[in-house]
Amino acid sequence: MPRATVDINPGQRPDEDPSLAVRNNGGVPPSADPAPAGRREALLVLSFGGPEGHDDVMPFLENVTRGRGVPRERLEEVAEHYHHFGGVSPINDQNKALIAAVEADLAAAGVELPVYWGNRNWAPFVEDTWQQLADDGIEHVYVLATSAYASYSGCRQYHEDIARARVATGGGPTAEKLPHYFDAPGFVQANADALAAAIATLPEELRGTARLVATAHSIPDTMAAVAGPGGHAYEAELTTAAQLAVDAAAPGRSFDLVWQSRSGPPSVPWLEPDVNDHLRALAAAGEQAVVLFPVGFVSDHLEVVWDLDNEARETAEELGLAFARAATAGTHPAFVRSLVELLGERRAGGEPRLGTNCPASCCFVAPRRPGAA
Repeated sequence: MPRATVDINPGQRPDEDPSLAVRNNGGVPPSADPAPAGRREALLVLSFGGPEGHDDVMPFLENVTRGRGVPRERLEEVAEHYHHFGGVSPINDQNKALIAAVEADLAAAGVELPVYWGNRNWAPFVEDTWQQLADDGIEHVYVLATSAYASYSGCRQYHEDIARARVATGGGPTAEKLPHYFDAPGFVQANADALAAAIATLPEELRGTARLVATAHSIPDTMAAVAGPGGHAYEAELTTAAQLAVDAAAPGRSFDLVWQSRSGPPSVPWLEPDVNDHLRALAAAGEQAVVLFPVGFVSDHLEVVWDLDNEARETAEELGLAFARAATAGTHPAFVRSLVELLGERRAGGEPRLGTNCPASCCFVAPRRPGAA
């Protein structure tokens, strides 16, 4: 049955933020010491979730957008994107594949650690997974969010998901979110390999001059301004990740960072330019070819395959631009290895990094004004 999400108010004071119970491991700061011997631990892959059929689509979108003032007509428009694919989001199978790859890498390294899966917006809901963790006697959980970057929706809200799950189960295991991995060597290599492969699909005479365009999910300007301890970490981390990928795949070339998948009301400013507007500007400037690389995403889920493979590709074709789209990190072996190494670093102790140990004010989003669209 569809489950209504219980949103933790993003406008509450930082010192009242229930997610701090997770950031601080149930009131205790993340330890710099190795994990205690004999503690029953697990890895939780925590993701966004997605519908599994036509009847799931609208309830899923209502879960995603609850309290955000997204117009009904926008939900119906996005619903058609899912119906185009049979009402099934690709993210579910992609998460299953990532979990299988991580499990295989752990086994190859001789690490016995169970891996669980939970979602924010659709089954398996994180509350149900958390209850299973508690029932299985797990004492401590390392949380791997399928987002590599700082922002309210990409980091802080995952802390809140776990806080909500702990409340729903009356506690359960202690938890710590793994750090951001936008600059992890394996994530960079996966994106670089995909970018190089995409460039190679263009006609040979265009490969050296094609415009390289990194894309990421747009977020409201107000959310971007408070991302990370000093603000604007979302854009800064994305710029770093894109630069590292370009340096590895196409040394010496420049790139543009643009945005996609906006879903908010028109009255609220979001990060710009939109990828389609940027393609139009490139064509007007005389560019002949473009390579999009969605560095802001971990897998080829619906917002990648629809917004880029359908809408952006159609825009490029209308403009006469040769077009290529790079794959996301997915289950690239180097990416999986980096995730396992990140987990190993936390289990071995060491100074917690951003994402694991976030300041109370980090990614703090002001509440929407009553009646604001």
